Amino acid sequence: MTLLLRNISTVVSCDKNDTVYENVDIYIKDGKIECIAKGLDIKAQRVIDCSDMICYPGLVNTHHHLYQMFSRNIKKVQNMELFPWLKSLYSVWKNLDSDVVYLSSQSGMAELMKNGCTTCFDHHYVFPGSTAETLLDAQVQAAKELGIRMYMSRGSMNLSQKDGGLPPDSVVQTTDEILKDSVKAIEKYHDSSFSSMCMLALAPCSPFSASADLYKESASLARQYGVRLHTHLCETIDEENYTLEKFSKRPLAYMESLSFVGDDVWYAHGIHFNDSELQFLADTGTGVAHCPISNMKLSSGVAKIPQMLKKGVKVGLAVDGSASNDGSNMLEEIRASYLLSRLVYGSDGLTPYDVLKIATAGSAQVLGRDDIGTIEEHKCADMFMVDKRRIELVGATFDPKSMLSTVGLKGAVDYTIVNGEITVERGRLTKIDEDKLSDKANKKVKSYLSDLL
Repeated sequence: MTLLLRNISTVVSCDKNDTVYENVDIYIKDGKIECIAKGLDIKAQRVIDCSDMICYPGLVNTHHHLYQMFSRNIKKVQNMELFPWLKSLYSVWKNLDSDVVYLSSQSGMAELMKNGCTTCFDHHYVFPGSTAETLLDAQVQAAKELGIRMYMSRGSMNLSQKDGGLPPDSVVQTTDEILKDSVKAIEKYHDSSFSSMCMLALAPCSPFSASADLYKESASLARQYGVRLHTHLCETIDEENYTLEKFSKRPLAYMESLSFVGDDVWYAHGIHFNDSELQFLADTGTGVAHCPISNMKLSSGVAKIPQMLKKGVKVGLAVDGSASNDGSNMLEEIRASYLLSRLVYGSDGLTPYDVLKIATAGSAQVLGRDDIGTIEEHKCADMFMVDKRRIELVGATFDPKSMLSTVGLKGAVDYTIVNGEITVERGRLTKIDEDKLSDKANKKVKSYLSDLL
């Protein structure tokens, strides 16, 4: 497949030199960017006139719980904080099946793609009964049909309420079951090659739902197979109090004792790190997925992202689960992240372009990928484009590097391209029927939530 994007008005590359191109062509072949130049004299199977388009690297989502698309905007949990919120929703999530996971995953990833996201990491850790393989299969199928780049996880929990954890017995497994299934998942799904469309990480859920042994054994197994590690950490003060009471350690020190730190590890949230811990993250190469909207929704706190960047901590952006975000829109996350930083840190906060870089190149670095996150020759052709003639953007396009943070974007992007394939065109998905998906998903939601409705 060859694609020529002709005369793009502006290309914000997010490369290491922060290059911005004006009035250039991008030639794409076999999923890769072959050439960026003016007036290319070349033929392609598809040519698009982009003279009114602003082009950005595809957004990279570093933490999600796609299954939560079917449990958002539930009235009884709206004013809860993390621990009571989780306990309440586990009564819903224990009923997950492959149909729920398939349709919720496809709905969530469809929303992401319509808003410029090209790579999605999903932290799935709820496996009722013996459903691990069928649920992960459902996610892979959903991603393939959409054409999104998927980074999945074999999440895990082995501490139920009877063990002092939060989840019910029905959604936890033994350490042996988890490790055995983790090997199967790695061997079945993980592709580490350049431009991979499916990768997998091992991801114990949290210190209050996964045991020390599970963390240690997962870390050992991941390093044996060369896959990355992920978990929730330092999201709330309740979590900090939990690890201090149980292990006499702050959460990060506890992770260090389990060998769950390093340049192959990233944490979701990372709100309650102190200055010395931020330096430790930088020194060890451990990454953080910043989830500002979820953190605001659950009153968890504000991550110290400006301090992280100054110290050299790897930071990516994420929407988190749809039940704590109530959406799957990375463009919303970009603007919220910028405004939250301005509110808390003022002139010492993030610049608008800082946030865009976090959502693209920074997120790719957190996921350990050097083939995505920027628009450069010989990298994957993952990008999105916005028509600058929109009424919502009148007077807003003079600084394209800042626009998505300061003004934001209302409505779907015009084009999303993943691995050289057009997956969204003029705001509509190209590979699936949106209306049919919405109808199927809404019908499934009603049966899934029948006890609550």
